[in-house]
Amino acid sequence: MTLRNFLLPLAFVASAVAAHHGWSSYDASKTLTIDATLSDLSWGNPHGQAKTRYKGKTWTVIFAPVSRMESRGLTKEMVGPKRKVRLVGYARSDGTPEMRIERVIVGDKTVELR
Repeated sequence: MTLRNFLLPLAFVASAVAAHHGWSSYDASKTLTIDATLSDLSWGNPHGQAKTRYKGKTWTVIFAPVSRMESRGLTKEMVGPKRKVRLVGYARSDGTPEMRIERVIVGDKTVELR
């Protein structure tokens, strides 16, 4: 095995890890609660995500993995287009308009995601 053949797969793994944001990227000392209507909903792994407008910007909303959301009672239809939801979570520390969701409230149902 050449050095190139050994390093090439490592480069792919490193880029995949760097592309996924770690939870330490979010400021867990400041809880953010917003009432939102979601768009561009992606219900897939490694986690669901959507977009919403908040404070004049388009924010990316990062959910939990689909299996966790569904096992706790959150369905795609509950957060689908034109559905009003309350999101509780943490914003990114670096100012990027992105929010990691801890809790979703739809009507009188509260779903804990972490």
